[in-house]
Amino acid sequence: MIALPSLSNLLDKAVAGERLTPDEGLRLLESRDLAAIGRAANEVTRRLHPENYRTYNIDRNINYTNVCTAVCDFCAFYRSPRSSEGYVLSQQQIFAKIEETIQLGGEQILLQGGLHPEFQLEWYEDLLRAIKARFPQVNVHGFSPPEIHHFTKVSKLPLSVVLQRLKAAGLGSLPGGGAEILVDRVRRAITRGKVLTDDWLNVNRVWHGLGGRSTATMMFGHVETLAERIEHLDRLRRLQDETGGFTAFICWTFQPEHTEMAHVPPAGSFDYLKTNAVARLYLDNFANVQSSWVTQGLKVGQLAMTCGANDMGSLMIEENVVAQAGTVHHLTLEQIRGAIAELGFAPRQRNVFYQLVDEAREAASLDRHSRPNLHPLPIVN
Repeated sequence: MIALPSLSNLLDKAVAGERLTPDEGLRLLESRDLAAIGRAANEVTRRLHPENYRTYNIDRNINYTNVCTAVCDFCAFYRSPRSSEGYVLSQQQIFAKIEETIQLGGEQILLQGGLHPEFQLEWYEDLLRAIKARFPQVNVHGFSPPEIHHFTKVSKLPLSVVLQRLKAAGLGSLPGGGAEILVDRVRRAITRGKVLTDDWLNVNRVWHGLGGRSTATMMFGHVETLAERIEHLDRLRRLQDETGGFTAFICWTFQPEHTEMAHVPPAGSFDYLKTNAVARLYLDNFANVQSSWVTQGLKVGQLAMTCGANDMGSLMIEENVVAQAGTVHHLTLEQIRGAIAELGFAPRQRNVFYQLVDEAREAASLDRHSRPNLHPLPIVN
């Protein structure tokens, strides 16, 4: 057996921009030296983002329904189709939530829901068209890969057709929800009736092929092994090599309270910060890593910005899924901006494509007035 390099050599390799192998990534996850791993991740972040600012987003998580045909042991939010506690938001309710988001400075909504057994594709198209007609400036970051895969089953249509039609109706980008751990052993252990690994990845692959962008996520700290966390990261890295369509990676710890897995001890801040840092070192083709203050709170979320994250995440005007599992962290815009400023960076608002909002607005305004020699801001992959 060939001996692995020392921890110091592995970290030097990653900082220099050389790709880590799965065995090397696992070695980092197994290490207890958070200080060294976090310091290396921060060096990678500063190499990728030498600018004097760090970013945040303002959006709202609108869960249009909690009715879901999947049974996920880790989810306290969903209700079965027969439950009296199931709901579906009306378009007017959704409009009111979007209007409030705009008033608070947001330019995006995160639109997700359960796997509703009755809605055909036309229901989602009608909703998207209604949103874009009323709020053309708002990006709809909507429908996680499990939802998209579910739409193909209910509507009996090919994936490419479903995504093309949703894009034409106004879908702007895909969130990375429902990834959990991208290893089928884990997925089969904690959920039934939900998309498996290859199909989750393929939703993103086809969306990227249409020119779309999406985020990638990982929920960890339940039944997975450390090796399976690395397998998850490796599957994401390979797809990013293929398509370049992921804008960011976000990881968070499983919140067991009020779920069928309440007996699982929650992962702590040490595990979160180390996993976040290793993700930054391993995902060498991802431009951005988001902090997860929603599950960790302000101070740990801020610490993540020194352990590989370059983005503080969203103001999260509304969040329902994690909240149902007992997480109660809420931050104001001033707290988010202040956390960034305390680290010595200027806080800047960005959109889902990691364009700075003030610059994007200025470019759009100038473009509307037909100024010469202007080009839209590029999307950062």
